[in-house]
Amino acid sequence: MDLFESSQFTDHVNALMAEHHVPGLSVAIAVGDSATAARGFGYASVERNEPCTPETIFDIASSAKSLTAAAVALLVDDNKNHPNVQYDAAMSALLADDFVMPETHYTDGVTVEDVLSHRTGMASHDNSYMGKHATQPDDARSITRNLRNLAVAAPLRSRYLYCNMMYTAATHLVEVESGMPFARFLEDRVFNPLGMNSTALQPALARERGLGDRIAKGHLWNKTSYDEFDSPDCPEGQGAGSVMSSAADFIKWVKALMNREFPINDKVYQGLTRMRSIVNPGARRLKPHTTPAIYAAGMEVYYYRGQMLVGHDGNIAGFGSRFVFLPDKRLGVVVMGNSPGAGALSTAVIRALVDEVLGLPASERQLRTKPKEEKLRTRPAAVSVNLTTENAGDKGSYAMAPGTKKKHARNAGKPVDAASKASANERKAEKPSKQKAKSLPPQEVPLDAYIGTFTNIGYKNLTVEMKDEALFVDARDRAFGFTLSFEHKRHQREYIAHLCDALEGGDDPMDAEFVFEDDRAVRLGLDLEPAIRDLIWFDLVRDAE
Repeated sequence: MDLFESSQFTDHVNALMAEHHVPGLSVAIAVGDSATAARGFGYASVERNEPCTPETIFDIASSAKSLTAAAVALLVDDNKNHPNVQYDAAMSALLADDFVMPETHYTDGVTVEDVLSHRTGMASHDNSYMGKHATQPDDARSITRNLRNLAVAAPLRSRYLYCNMMYTAATHLVEVESGMPFARFLEDRVFNPLGMNSTALQPALARERGLGDRIAKGHLWNKTSYDEFDSPDCPEGQGAGSVMSSAADFIKWVKALMNREFPINDKVYQGLTRMRSIVNPGARRLKPHTTPAIYAAGMEVYYYRGQMLVGHDGNIAGFGSRFVFLPDKRLGVVVMGNSPGAGALSTAVIRALVDEVLGLPASERQLRTKPKEEKLRTRPAAVSVNLTTENAGDKGSYAMAPGTKKKHARNAGKPVDAASKASANERKAEKPSKQKAKSLPPQEVPLDAYIGTFTNIGYKNLTVEMKDEALFVDARDRAFGFTLSFEHKRHQREYIAHLCDALEGGDDPMDAEFVFEDDRAVRLGLDLEPAIRDLIWFDLVRDAE
C-alpha cells in the first residue's frame, strides 16, 4: 500500500497526534497473504525522549477481548477434549458453583455466547472489583464468584450491556477446562504458533521475558505537559484486557484472523464473527457511510461503504488502541498509542487506510496536513509528575464500561447504552451544577455521626472518614481507584459525592445518601452503577476508632 509509506500519511498521523495529545503511536498493516509492515511515530516516553517504534509495547486494553473470545472458541472447536464447551452451553453447567447469578433464571440461562457478546443483562459494576494492592485482591475466580452479589440491569438477551467481568469469567472457564493458567493457554495456543514473541499477559510477565525496556509509558495530558506512568498488573482484569503487545506483533494475530491461519480455522472464525448483539440500536452519532456496530465475540462488526469491518478498540488511562480487518479486501490494521487520545486518533488513521484500499477519490478523503487550530497545543518539554500504582490505583489494562461515569468515558469507540443512560439520568435530574452548589445548605449534624466502615457484599468495604472538615472516602484499593469528597445537599442526609479518579483526577459528582437510626448513620447509598435503577447500598459494620 503506497499511502502507508508516504509523507502524506506521515503528515496525517503527526497532525492527529498533535491534535489529540498522543506522544507516541505505532501502526501496522497486513495486506492479503503478504508480509506485514509497521511504522512508529513520536515517543514511547516523553520524559526519556525515547522514540516510539513498531516494536514498542503498549497496554492494548480491551483490544485483548478478541484473544479471550478466541481462547474460548478454541475450546469449542476441540470436541474431543472439551465436548461440553459449546456456545449454547450454560456457564453454570461448566463452572458449577462458581458461576452463579443473582437470580436463578439468569444462572440457568446465561450461555457461553451470552458472556462473549455482552448480553447477559449484568451491569458493568466496574467499581466493585479490588486491585492487587487491596487487602483481598480479586482474581478471575473471585470475580466470577462475586457475580451472585451484584444487581442485573436488564433481562437476559434483551440488550447489549458491556461487562468486563464476564470476560474475566470466560478466562476462569478456560483455566478450569484446560487445567492451565490463562497466560500459558494464550502462549501455547496463540502466541507461540504465530511467533508473537513480544506479547504477554500482564506487564510483569513481559518484563520477566526481558521486554521491559520496550514498554511504552502511559501518558495523560494536563493542559501544558504530560503525566507519565507505568502500566500496572491487573489480575482482576484478566481477559477483559491486561495484554501487552506491539503493533508489529499484534498484526500477526489480526492477519491470522483475517486469513483464517492456524490456529484460526473456519469454524473458529465463524464463531468469533457471528453477529449477536446490537451495540448502538439507536444509531446515534454514526460516521458517514457507516452502519451501527453489532457485537460478535470479542469483536464488533460494522459496514463502511458496503464493506464489512471486524475489530475492537481498547481505551484506558494512558493508552488507546484499535484493530480492524476487512475480510473481502483482506486489509488488516493495528493502531496503538500511549495516551487516551489514541482512541479517537486510531479511528481517523484506520479510515485513511481503508479509504485508500477502497480507491476513494481525494475529494472524499479526510487526510490531514495540520491539526485543528482550536485543539493544537505545544509539545511539552517534560512530564510534570511520575505517577505510581501506589498512589493511582491499579487500573491500567482494561477500560470501564461505556457510560459508567464521566470519568470512565475511556471506551470512546463504544456508544453509551441508551437505557443505561436514561436510567442514570432519571436519578440525576436534580443534580446541582457548580453554580447551584454555592447555595447548598450548611452541614449541621456533627460529622462524627457519619463516620464508619460500611459494607456491601458485592462492593466490599468503604470507610467514611473526615478530611479537611468534610466527609471523605479513600477507595484507591479498587481496580479503578478513586476518592470521594462529600458536600451536603439537603436534609443532612442527601449529599453530592465528588468522585476524583486516582489517576486522571477530575470531579465527577454523584448522588449519595445516608440513612440514620438513633442519630447515627447506618446505611450509605452511592450512585456507583448507572445501569441499575437504584443506589449501591452499604451497611454500617463498625464505628471508626
